[in-house]
Amino acid sequence: MEATANSIIAGIVIVVLGMVLGRVVNDVWVRPKRLEKCLRRQNLKGNSYRLVFGDLEELGQMTQEAKSKPISLHDDIVPRIIPFHHQMIQTYGMNSFMWFGPFPVVTIANPEDMKEVFNNISVFERPPSNPFGRLLITGLLDYNGEKWIKHRRIINPAFHLEKLKLMLPAFYESCNELVKKWVRLVSESQRNYCEIDAWPFIQSMTGDVISRTAFGSSYEEGQKIFQLQSEQAVLTLKVLQSVYIPGWRFVPTKLNKRLKEIEKEIRALVRVIIHKREKAREEGEAPSDDLLGILLESNRREIEDNGNNKNMGMSIDDVIDECKLFYLAGQETTSVLLNWTIVLLCNYPNWQSQAREEVFQVFGTQMPDCDGLNRLKIVSMILYEVLRLYPPVPLMMRAVSKDTRLGNLSLPTGTLVGLPIILVQKDPQLWGEDAKEFNPQRFSEGISKATKSQSSYFPFAWGPRICLGQNFALLEAKMVLSLFLQNFSFELSPYYVHAPYSVLTLHPQHGTRIILRKL
Repeated sequence: MEATANSIIAGIVIVVLGMVLGRVVNDVWVRPKRLEKCLRRQNLKGNSYRLVFGDLEELGQMTQEAKSKPISLHDDIVPRIIPFHHQMIQTYGMNSFMWFGPFPVVTIANPEDMKEVFNNISVFERPPSNPFGRLLITGLLDYNGEKWIKHRRIINPAFHLEKLKLMLPAFYESCNELVKKWVRLVSESQRNYCEIDAWPFIQSMTGDVISRTAFGSSYEEGQKIFQLQSEQAVLTLKVLQSVYIPGWRFVPTKLNKRLKEIEKEIRALVRVIIHKREKAREEGEAPSDDLLGILLESNRREIEDNGNNKNMGMSIDDVIDECKLFYLAGQETTSVLLNWTIVLLCNYPNWQSQAREEVFQVFGTQMPDCDGLNRLKIVSMILYEVLRLYPPVPLMMRAVSKDTRLGNLSLPTGTLVGLPIILVQKDPQLWGEDAKEFNPQRFSEGISKATKSQSSYFPFAWGPRICLGQNFALLEAKMVLSLFLQNFSFELSPYYVHAPYSVLTLHPQHGTRIILRKL
């Protein structure tokens, strides 16, 4: 009897192991080779699939090599930002694919095809994050399907323009504090100028803005969260550039343990902020005009409108995830936009002068207001051009969730599509012979005329999943730039090193050293 039971258990174990092994073989070899055959039949070119790793090892090596070599301000940044993709396109042309581990990534650079990818969100989904990536990229950005629809609906009211107008005083307060710091630094230099690294100041200031506008708190209260998320971003990127092995996150390596510690700390800090807000709301003392207040109110309405069914709203963990995303995306997008705007205005002093003249013409020395910010035509042109040349996310990816046609291609389920935003936005066939040059004048009649009504401008993505915070980022950037131009002129330091590189967004690897002069 016992022998029979043992035989049955052994048989079950063998069957389970066989199923697991079969699935592994399918995932790392059978399926990738089938997908490769399908793509090659359509005259798409790329490297042959290499077991498990695909092109990741070479991609990582080229990324590290590119980071080791600064470039000139007039060099094309594409080979430094996406070196492997750039090489693949140079070798195989635009009709090419690469391997992100066992997943083929087909390059889609035709603007109309890109627009279709952005619009058809039921087929071209956000790629599933591996468990490490999910520590950092959470909330709305990581969802698909019904959950994405629900969260987008609940969060949407927080970014209506009328709500953003109420946040202008917070924008001003944070930026004015930075202006005072810079004035003090110039004064202490005992000259009319001083040299600074603007990047950490900008990061701190945009962090302060998102703290005030999202949580009604100062940067000091949110500082720990920003420090932790910055470390989390660097460590997560390191993990994502290697092959993901299922179950590896449970191995107690030094990196894994630190990532889990960071996640635990961040969630605890955000939970405290939310609980303080809920308690204040019960006592009738909570502000309702910041992002968290609007989010909690919108969530409460969603639950009430569905018969007080809490499953129809967000859970406390959902709210924490969205707050983490506020912190991360809210700071990242605006800080990199402002950083590269300053770099380019330093390099093109004529545009700096034109922008300053416009700011003084509209505001004089007064605090910028919403109506005036909307009248800043030259400043808007400059920001659009910076976003064209230095898009916050240079390359986006989507996952094909079911067999579909895209243009002349038949894309099977399991394929990824790579959308090289930075290449399309610098394509001479779409933007003219000066496509790689800084020329804000191209936007003098708006984005539509600049792109000749073609869909070739995607700094905030496109379609239903277009970045919710784009108006927030642009309004904040206009406020900050106006205050900078009212108070200072700036030029690049002789020690400035031009080295853009991609963390989550396009950061300056060696900071942004500028010479600041008080007007």
